[in-house]
Amino acid sequence: MSGMIADTITLTAPFAGWLAPLDAVPDAVFAERMMGEGFAIDPTEGVLRAPAAGEVLSVPESAHAVTLRLDNGAELLLHIGLDTVALGGEGFDAKVFAGQRVAAGDVLIAFDLDAVAVSAKALITPVVVANDGYVLRIEQPGRLVDAGAPVAVVHRTPAKAGAQPHQVRESGAAVESTSELGPGLRGGTEERAERTVAVSAVHGIHARPAARIAATLRPFVAEVTLATAEDSANARSSVALLGLGVGTGSTVRIVGVGPDARAAVDAVAELILSGLGEAASAPALPVVRTHGPVTASPGLAIGQALQLRAADQAVPDQGGGIADERVALDTALSVVAGGLAGTRGPAAEIAEAHRALLDDPELRRVAGEGIAAGHSAAFAWRSATVRAAEAIRATGDALLIERIADLKDLERQVIAALLGTSGPDIPALRPHTILIAEDLLPSQFLSLDTANLAGICTAAGGPTSHVAILAASAGIPMLVAAGDGVLAIGDGTPLILDADAAILAVEPSPEALAEASERLSVTRERRAREAAAAHEPCRMADGTRIEIFANLGSVADAAAAIAAGAEGCGLLRTEFLFLDRDTAPDEEEQRETYSRIAATLGDRPLIVRTLDIGGDKPVPYLPMAGEDNPALGLRGVRLSLARPDLMRLQLGAILRGVPAGQCRIMLPMVADLGDYRPVRALLDEVRGELDIADRVQLGVMIETPAAAMLAGQIAREADFLSIGTNDLTQYTLAADRGNAAVSQRIDAMHPAVLRLVREVGKGAKDAGRWAGMCGGLASDPLAAPILIGLGITELSATPAAIPGLKAVVRTLDMQTCAALAEKACDAASAAEVRTLAREALA
Repeated sequence: MSGMIADTITLTAPFAGWLAPLDAVPDAVFAERMMGEGFAIDPTEGVLRAPAAGEVLSVPESAHAVTLRLDNGAELLLHIGLDTVALGGEGFDAKVFAGQRVAAGDVLIAFDLDAVAVSAKALITPVVVANDGYVLRIEQPGRLVDAGAPVAVVHRTPAKAGAQPHQVRESGAAVESTSELGPGLRGGTEERAERTVAVSAVHGIHARPAARIAATLRPFVAEVTLATAEDSANARSSVALLGLGVGTGSTVRIVGVGPDARAAVDAVAELILSGLGEAASAPALPVVRTHGPVTASPGLAIGQALQLRAADQAVPDQGGGIADERVALDTALSVVAGGLAGTRGPAAEIAEAHRALLDDPELRRVAGEGIAAGHSAAFAWRSATVRAAEAIRATGDALLIERIADLKDLERQVIAALLGTSGPDIPALRPHTILIAEDLLPSQFLSLDTANLAGICTAAGGPTSHVAILAASAGIPMLVAAGDGVLAIGDGTPLILDADAAILAVEPSPEALAEASERLSVTRERRAREAAAAHEPCRMADGTRIEIFANLGSVADAAAAIAAGAEGCGLLRTEFLFLDRDTAPDEEEQRETYSRIAATLGDRPLIVRTLDIGGDKPVPYLPMAGEDNPALGLRGVRLSLARPDLMRLQLGAILRGVPAGQCRIMLPMVADLGDYRPVRALLDEVRGELDIADRVQLGVMIETPAAAMLAGQIAREADFLSIGTNDLTQYTLAADRGNAAVSQRIDAMHPAVLRLVREVGKGAKDAGRWAGMCGGLASDPLAAPILIGLGITELSATPAAIPGLKAVVRTLDMQTCAALAEKACDAASAAEVRTLAREALA
C-alpha cells in the first residue's frame, strides 16, 4: 500500500490455498453477506497471517478467529473454518493479543490443519469487512494462491473518507447472525438459560419437527442442546435430535449458552409447546402388522407387478487427498441442495427436511472424520448416513425409523453427484404398472412415469413416510409394510392393489378382477364426465357465470390447460424465461414465446404477469444487495420500477406477441396506486410507439394486505384485480412460507385472509371491475363456494384441477355461497372454515 493512499489497502492471502468468493462458503451467514463483503480461502497450511498492517481488536478464547482494524479503519474478521468455535480452542494457538500492532504477513494464529479438518464443518475461511462504509473487491477468484499474494483491495467509500477509525462495536451486523464467533468477538458476557418442557406433538420429534427446531435457531448465536434423562443432542442437528427418540409426552430440557441464550431457549420452548408445527391431533395411524400391508395412500389399482431393485453404486474407499475430497463433498452437497430449491406443492416441506439433513452438523462432522482418515468423500458420506440410520433404528420408534428412507435418499443423491452419475437406474414403466420395492425413496418416486404407474407396494416403509405423502398427493394408491414376501412376486404377475382395504391380491380370481374393474369403472366414468363437461363454459346452478382459467408457466402448460378445459390463462408466470440462465432474454425471444402461448390458447384471454423476480427468485445477471427479509424487499413491480429498461422491453415483447384483444397484463406485488400509475403511463407510451390503437387492459395482482384494503381505490383505475393467495397469506399471518419453523401456520382458508378477499370482491364490484384469484387456493374445490360467495368471479387453477373444479361450481348457487362465505369470515380458525365447507359440499 502506498503511504499516500490511506483510504485504499491491498489485502494479501493470509495463507496458501484456494481463493473463492463468499458464495462458495457453505454457511448462509457468510454466503449471503449477513456479516459483510469479503472473500474466502480453503487453506492448505495451518498458519493464519495478517493480510495487512493494523491493530488486533479481539481474539476469542477459542482462538479460532481474529478481528483486525486496518489503517483505513476497516474492521476485518478472519474466521478459520466453520463451526470451529465448538472446538473450544482445541487445535488452535493464538500468537497475538488484543491491542497488539501487526504488520502484513505477521503470524496471527497457528492451528493443526488435520485435527481441525476432522471436527469442523469445513476449513474454508471467510475474510470479511465487518463494519459499514467500506468496499472490498476480490481479485480473480477461483485460483490457487500463495501466502502473501495480493487477493483483494478494501477502500473507504467517499462518505467514510477522512473519518477517524472507530472502536469495535459491542454488537452489530458483523456478528449478530452467526453462531460461531464465540464470546471474545461479541463483546458481551456469556449467558446460560434452561427450560424443561413436555413434547405434545402427536408424533414427537421426527424429521419435520427436528428441521423446524434447527430453523428456529438460525437467527440466534447461542449454542443450544436438547436433553432427555438418558442423552442430549445439538439442537441445530436434525440427525442428532432424531437419535434422541423423543416421543409424544416426553419431557426435554433445553439448555442454551451464549449472549442470546434466553431468547434462543424461549424460542425453542415455545415451538415445542405449540406442537412443533404438527397437527394438534391426528387420525389414528393404522397398526403396522407383520402379516399384512398398511394403507399409505388410498385407492384401487389393477395391473402387473414390476420389481424395483435399485442397487447402491460402488464407491472408492481411498480418497484423492483430504482437501480435494472435502471440496468435492461440499460441492456435491450444494448441488443436491440446489436441486431442492424452489420445490413447490406437497414436496416443498419434504425438500425443507432434506435440506436440513444436508446441512446437518452431525452428518457433516462424521463425514469429515472419514475424509480426514483418508477415505473418499463418497465413502465417508455413506458411512455417516449409515451411522445416523443405525442410531435412529436403535430407538425402536417405528415413526422415526420411517425417516431412515430420507437419509438413504440423500446418501444416494450425494454419491451420484460425487460420481457424476444419474444414480441408480429407474426402470421404464409399462401401462398399469404396480411397482413393488423393499422401500421407495422420495427422489425415486419423483423420477417415475406416473402416467403408467397404477399403484405401489413396499415390503418396508410406513404410512407417514415422505414417499407416502407424495403418492397420496399424486393420487397413486400405495401399500407399505407388506413384508418381504412381496419381493418374491415375479414381474408381470397380475395384481389387485386395494389400498382402501389394505389388500394386495396376487393372481386374483376372475370374479375378483370383475368386481375391482367395476369399481374402477365407476370412478373413471365420473372423471370422464367431468373431463367432457370441462370444455363447456362454467355456470353455477342458478346460471351465474364463473370463469375457470389456468395458471401457466410454459408453452406446454398452455396445451395441457386447453386439453383440460381452461377458458383462458389467469396467470402466465413470465419469470420462467428469466430463471436458470446467465443473461436476460432479449425482446425477440420473449415476443416469440408469448406469441406461441397466445396461439395455443386460440382466442381465449391471456393474462401475462410482468416479471416477478427478487425475493426467493434471484437471477445472477441482476445483482441485488443482500436483504434481511427478501420477501419484503425489492421484488415484483418494485424491481420493475427500479429497472424501467427491463419493464419497457418486456411490455414491448408482450404487446408485439399477444393480440390486443386477447392481451391482459398484470402487475405483481402492488401496494397502492403509486405502484400502478407509472406502469400504466409506460404501457400507453410503448403502445403508442408500436402504433397499437386498442387500449390494453392492465390489472393488479393483490398479494399485499395494503392492496387488499385499498382494493376499491385501486379498482377505480386498474382494469381488473386478481388475488395471489400464497403471498397474501404469508403477509397476513406473518408466517414465512419458506421457513419450516412457521410454514405450517400458513392456510389461505384462515378467516383473516378470507376477510381480505371479501374486501377485494366488494371493492371490485363497487368499481364495476371483476375480481379473480390465481393463487393456490383457487385450485381447491373445497374453497370454491366460499370464494364465489366473497365476490370472486374468475378462478385460475392448475390444469389438472380444472375438470373437478368446474364440476363442483356447477352444483352451487349464489345465495348459498354468500351465506357460507359470511360464516367462514366469522369463523375462529382455518380448520373451522374447512369443516363448514365440507359440510356445505356434502
